[in-house]
Amino acid sequence: MVAALLHPRLADCRRLFLRNYEVYINIGVHEFEKRGEQRVVINVELFVPLAQTTPTEDKLHEVVDYDFMRATIARRVGKGHIHLQETLCDDIAAMMLEHPRVRAVSVSTEKPDVYPDCDAVGVEVFRIKEESA
Repeated sequence: MVAALLHPRLADCRRLFLRNYEVYINIGVHEFEKRGEQRVVINVELFVPLAQTTPTEDKLHEVVDYDFMRATIARRVGKGHIHLQETLCDDIAAMMLEHPRVRAVSVSTEKPDVYPDCDAVGVEVFRIKEESA
């Protein structure tokens, strides 16, 4: 996703992030996965224009609050069982882009407990909001 940082529409943006946010959710396509929660690690990067998020009064309302990222993830996770990490990533990305100040988003999810011989399996998606006409 390093190439995303070079996108010309992101040159005037600040990058906010939520790293290694652990949640326990019902996710997976296999029957054994449907019987309980699994640990999923979620990472989110938001790209917001500096012009819209550079505080002049040092007040929270001038920026995108980190709580927005956590609350958005909680809303999606709270909707029930998810079969695929791809679905989870796409849904979280779409919900993040609904924020009027967010221009682009990167979301990754990983399941660290699936295989004993690797750190994790996961998915990452990057989306840029369409330009307004």
